[in-house]
Amino acid sequence: MSNYHIDITTRVFHFKEPAGTSRGVYHTRTSRFVHLTCDDLPGIVGVGECAPLPKLSCDDLPDYDAVLRRQCDNVCARGGIDVDALRDYPSMLFGLEMAWRQLHEGGSTALSSTPFSRGEEGIPINGLVWMGDFETMATRLEQKISQGFTCVKIKIGAIDFADEMALIRRLRDRFGSEQIELRVDANGAFAPDEALDKLHQLACNDIHSIEQPIRAGQWQEMARLCRISPLPIALDEELIGVNTLEDKQRLLDTICPKYIVLKPSLHGGSAGCREWISLAQERGIGSWITSALESNVGLNAIAHLAAEVYGPTIIMPQGLGTGQLFTDNINTIPIAIQRDKLWYRP
Repeated sequence: MSNYHIDITTRVFHFKEPAGTSRGVYHTRTSRFVHLTCDDLPGIVGVGECAPLPKLSCDDLPDYDAVLRRQCDNVCARGGIDVDALRDYPSMLFGLEMAWRQLHEGGSTALSSTPFSRGEEGIPINGLVWMGDFETMATRLEQKISQGFTCVKIKIGAIDFADEMALIRRLRDRFGSEQIELRVDANGAFAPDEALDKLHQLACNDIHSIEQPIRAGQWQEMARLCRISPLPIALDEELIGVNTLEDKQRLLDTICPKYIVLKPSLHGGSAGCREWISLAQERGIGSWITSALESNVGLNAIAHLAAEVYGPTIIMPQGLGTGQLFTDNINTIPIAIQRDKLWYRP
């Protein structure tokens, strides 16, 4: 059996501007990087990013580094990745998956065999407007439109809802839904007793969908909203910690959302996301993939996953526009945004 070795490093990234959500504001982002080598493949290194989100990831553990070391040792000992053993550690699984893939692709960052990996097709992406005060969000929205984005996602739930509606109406007064697709993400900010009224107000503005209107864990209430909402509902945080096949089936059959939004670092790595997508497709539920504020190492792996599962030509915009958020991102990965598409430049 081949002898594998994994070294682990840690790096802190700094946001150009505070990244505001209804759960709080991020100023920095900490990632662990696993560096995988094999005696049979001298000179080749596979690098993976393990990046749990504080107070959100199901594997945001106080002893994260110790658990990650044990999981890396298990991979080396067995000479492969045991997906089932890592189901409860999605950020670790995803980092190990991308390191394994890169190592066995000869060290290349082209982690798929797709038109995207060959530089022939770009992946459509949405522009993301983080939370802030009204004027800050209005400025960010203008920037996304001027950059050429035809799909924009606005984080809502942190400032006064009337101001957020005014911002959305300002956009719709200038651009119809055929010109700009508009998504909103509440990150669970609405109270159940007020959610339906807010969904009706949002629906008057030709919104594509809303992510996670109420906080996760209220399955029956979320199911009721999905039945009666005038606006398509997408699940995001609701999927965190739902790691077994049986629990995934039960969630989708109970809530019956229109869409699910998948982040490999939160929702089971590449293997878990493929499982979610397959179950969703069987039930007529749509999906798209987004980053969870990883560096370009993780973002590259997510983009190649999206290219594989939705390719060869991806129609629905994905949430992969986060590579420009950091002042000190890793710039050796050949991915770049051109207007409203993410490109891999081999």
